[in-house]
Order: sequence, then structure tokens, then C-alpha cells
Amino acid sequence: MNESFNFPMSIPKQHQGKQPGFETLMNPRPIFEDPNCIASGKLMNKVALITGGDSGIGRAVALAYAREGADIVIVYLNEHEDAAETKKLVESKGRKCILIPGDIGDDTFCVNAVSQAIKELNKIDILINNAGEQHPQNSIEDITKEQLERTFKTNIFGMFYMVKATLPYLKEGATIINTSSVTAYKGHKSLIDYSSTKGAIATFTRSLALSLASRKIRVNAVAPGPIWTPLIPSSFSDSDVGEFGSNTPMGRPGQPVELAETYLFLASNGASYISGETIHVNGCTIING
Repeated sequence: MNESFNFPMSIPKQHQGKQPGFETLMNPRPIFEDPNCIASGKLMNKVALITGGDSGIGRAVALAYAREGADIVIVYLNEHEDAAETKKLVESKGRKCILIPGDIGDDTFCVNAVSQAIKELNKIDILINNAGEQHPQNSIEDITKEQLERTFKTNIFGMFYMVKATLPYLKEGATIINTSSVTAYKGHKSLIDYSSTKGAIATFTRSLALSLASRKIRVNAVAPGPIWTPLIPSSFSDSDVGEFGSNTPMGRPGQPVELAETYLFLASNGASYISGETIHVNGCTIING
């Protein structure tokens, strides 16, 4: 990472009243790309499908992959302005970018999205299961049946659906990368349902890796700590946003660009003997598990 970056140590108080949040409304805007990175063709002519690829971590990964020669399929819910901006940025690197809006909690949508991707780009080499949602509550008593089901549908059912839809097209050497969370390992008192889905993702990643090893398809996960993405101002109160990331040993929230190279490494040939693992990018929060 280029040391000239001036990563913000704190975030001003702010709140967006609707999920998913919008990157265009965030202050400051997340840092999603390092313009000093030199392309080396690590993913030349591959196709990556990224859920939640319109903004935040997904946008940073899309741009890193495009820099390395991949065409991009972005699956997102309804953040059309953010998605259009990401598409423009990807295309500025000379790569194709397809936008597919819809709800990954619907298995029929996932099948149709993958079919559209195959129709337009002929293949899928990399699946990034990154989309997620969270709804803080003071107590488990405040988590409704509807919220519980919604969170699980997006965060873990959606991964199952996307893998099942994509798997018939994944060939030897393909890779799947799931976005987990530090909350899977340390918990979070106001994100009980969200943390539970992230714990499920850890086991899903390990089990799927074992299942697909004989087909030479690798499966790994990245577990971010507090990263400045639209999910944060759209789900936390303005006072909580103002303190976001301050409790890490590094004393600040992470930026999407600080995860992009991890996802790039896991998708590249440099990680050819790594599967079933989780890489923690969390500002020096020590995780023993």
C-alpha cells in the first residue's frame, strides 16, 4: 500500500436512513483504489462476479481485478448511482462491466443473474460473495422474525444460492471468496443475527472448500474488521458512526482499498495451495480461531 495515503483517523457523525447505504452520500468518501499500483496481469481475461460490487469493499475489489485484466459482473440490490460509477471506473481500465440489480436472497434471481453473466461474458472464473446487511438491536428480544430471516437470506442463503447457480460453470482453477467479518470470531452485542451469519460463513467456507477440493476449485474467506463502507452510516446511529473503528489497536477504521489486494491474492495463482482459510484484515485485532 502506498504510504502517501492519508487514512482518516476518525469519521464525522452521520446517518443514512435506508439500507443499503449510498457511497455518494458518505463523508468522507471511502478510499477504494491505490492509483500507484502497477498492473501485472494476474487475472488477465478472467471473469469475476462480485455481489455487492457497486460500492465499499466490492467496488475496491472490482477495480483491483479490472486493473489486473478481469472483466467484472456486479450484482447489487438497487444502488444504481453507485453501480454506474463503479462500472465507469472499471471500463476506464479497458475492461467490460455488467450490472445486474436484484436480491440475492431470492434463489431464482441468482440463477437468472448467473445465466445473464454467462450469456454476456461466456464464463465465470471467480465468484466473490460479498453482499451483506446488518440491523443493530439492543437485545435479542428486539430482533423480529422478519429481521432474522432477512439477515440470513442476504448474508448466508445468498451465498448458497450464488454458489449453486455458478458451480456448473466453474472450471478447474476457479476460485470462490466469501466476505466474513471479525464479528464471526469476537461477536458483537448489538449485531447478534449478523454475527451469527458471519460465523456460518466461516464454516460454510471450510466445508465448501473440502467439498470442491477434488474439482480443484478453491474456496477462501476474508474477515474484515471495521471498514468504512455504506453499510456503516446506513445501519449505525450518527454517534456510533462518529466512534467507528476507534477501538481497534490502530485507532482508526479501515478503508476498502486496504482489503482489495487480499482478495486479489486469493484469486491469483499465488494462492494456488490455499483453500478453506480465512484472512483477517482488521486493524490488529488478534483472532485466535
